[in-house]
Amino acid sequence: MRAGNKERHRIGRIGWLRAAVLGANDGILSTSSLVLGVAAAKATHSNVLVAGVAGLVAGAMSMAAGEYVSVHSQADTEQAELELERAELKADDKGEHQELTAIYVARGLHPSLAKQVADQLMAHDALAAHARDELGISEPLRARPIQAALASAGSFAIGGAMPLLATAMISGASLIPLVSVTSLAFLALLGGLAAYAGGAGVMMGAIRVTFWGALAMVLTAGVGFLFGTVV
Repeated sequence: MRAGNKERHRIGRIGWLRAAVLGANDGILSTSSLVLGVAAAKATHSNVLVAGVAGLVAGAMSMAAGEYVSVHSQADTEQAELELERAELKADDKGEHQELTAIYVARGLHPSLAKQVADQLMAHDALAAHARDELGISEPLRARPIQAALASAGSFAIGGAMPLLATAMISGASLIPLVSVTSLAFLALLGGLAAYAGGAGVMMGAIRVTFWGALAMVLTAGVGFLFGTVV
């Protein structure tokens, strides 16, 4: 590898990829299921569209709020751990050197080499060394609440727009089967792309998402049909 060339690993994508995939998947599934449920209850085409739009907006905001609160809680925990570690470094520098040395010995380094590595890393940035090797906190995996919230809300809206667009273009008896088919196709594509981006099997990723999507749509449409016909 040429000097200065930095390897790109998929692990760095975990934060935004998880939020984006979850948001898009939920957007497609929630919006299409809501549309199918309302359509199965014999609602008018305009009512189905209104329900779909309302579901998309509410879902996007819910995803953003939920993701922000969840990831912010993780960020708060990380910050508290770093503050505690900073205090321990001030109070017992020698003990922290020994602790880091023991970590490297447990990973397979000779004790003398482990001590040398610990000394050099702590001389460079003691807090970063302990954050990474003792607490498991590293820059690529740090909690980023705003990024996660925006990724979730944006991907939910994009995902939800797909079945909503199909709903706007279709009416009558063909709405339910066509929205179902197009939504499942979107889910399969999303599952495959997410698996590819994460380095997993594309086919299995597509099948997994499509199966659960189909199950949710069938159950929601069934509820709409039952309640829509009971007058």
